[in-house]
Amino acid sequence: MIRTLKFTACAAALLALAACGNNEGGAPGSQKARTGIWAAGSSTVFPFATRVAETFARNGGGGSAPRVESLGTGGGIQAFCAGIGPSTPDIANASRPMKQSEFDRCVENGVTDIVEIKIGYDGIVVATARTGQSFNLELNDLYEALAKETPGADGQLGANAAKTWNDVNKALPAIRIQVYGPPPTSGTRDAFLELGMAPGAKLIPAVAAIEAQDKTRFETVAHTLREDGAWIDSGENDNAIVQTLTRTPGSLGVFGFSFLEQNMDTVKAETIDGVAPSVATIADGSYPLARSLYIYVKKAHIGVTPGLEQFVQEFMSEGAAGRGGYLQDRGLVPLVAEELTAERAKASAMTSMARPN
Repeated sequence: MIRTLKFTACAAALLALAACGNNEGGAPGSQKARTGIWAAGSSTVFPFATRVAETFARNGGGGSAPRVESLGTGGGIQAFCAGIGPSTPDIANASRPMKQSEFDRCVENGVTDIVEIKIGYDGIVVATARTGQSFNLELNDLYEALAKETPGADGQLGANAAKTWNDVNKALPAIRIQVYGPPPTSGTRDAFLELGMAPGAKLIPAVAAIEAQDKTRFETVAHTLREDGAWIDSGENDNAIVQTLTRTPGSLGVFGFSFLEQNMDTVKAETIDGVAPSVATIADGSYPLARSLYIYVKKAHIGVTPGLEQFVQEFMSEGAAGRGGYLQDRGLVPLVAEELTAERAKASAMTSMARPN
C-alpha cells in the first residue's frame, strides 16, 4: 500500500512556493496553496496518469485526489513551464521528449530543476474501421498522401494533387484520402511527423535532395500537412477519432496504440512497411511509428505538494509500469527491465535533467 505523505514542509517554504507561482485570478500574493497533485499534458499519457491517480487515491495518497488534465503535450508543458507555485502543474505528461525551446522557457520562468522520467513505450497507429478495406501502407505513402506539397513529374514541389490512396500507390484502394488526426498541440502529431512523414519524405528522391541542400526547408516540407480536407484536425480526444472512423467509411485515423487496444472491436490498425503495431513490435522498435512516453516532474514542488514524490513512485512501481502491471492492461508497452531500473533510479533520486540537445 502507498504510504500517505505527511505534509511537514515549513511555512516559509510553502509561502515561497505560493509567492513564486502565477496568480489564479487574484492580486499577487493572494494565491492559496494547492493540496492535491496536478498533472497535465498528453492525451496519450492521460489514461495512464488517470489510472495511477485512481490507485494512488484509493490507497490513501496524501492530500486531495490527483487532478489529471488532457491538454496535449505542448499545452501541458506550456502550463508546467509557466512558473513555480500552486497555479502551475506539478507534472507534465508528454508523448515526446521536451524540446530545447520548452526547457529554456521553463528556466526563464524559474523552473530550473526538472526530472524527466520515461514511463514506457507507445506506437502511433494508422487505423480504419474494422469493417473497412485494409491498407498495407509504406512510409512514403504517408508523405505522398498527406504532405501539403509534393514533387510533380518535373521534380518541382507543388500543391499535393492526390485525391485517392490509389493516386499515391496503385496497390492501395481507390478511396478518397481522408485522415483524422491530432492537432498541432499534440505530442502524437509531433511524433507522427517525426516518425512517419519525415522518413517517408526521405524516400522520395526529389525531397531527399532538398534535405541534402537545406535541412530547414526539408523539415518544413516534410512536416507541413495538407489543409484541403485530406487531413482533418480532430482535437485532443483520441476516442473521438476512433468513433469518427466507425461513422465515416473509408476514412483513416491517427492515434496512440493504447486506444487501438481499447477499441479492437470497432477499429483495426494498418501495417506500416509490412509491420503491424503490437506490444512486441513496439518494444523491439521494428514497428516504424514506435515512440517513448514521459512525465516531467517539477522538483521544486517535491515536499510541498502533498504526496507528489509517492505518486511518482507509484507510477514507476512494478505493479504499475512493470511487465504485467495495471498500466500494461491500459495499453502501455513496458520498458525493458534494464531501462525500467534506470528510470526508477532517476525517479527515486529526483535527478534533474540536462538541457535537451
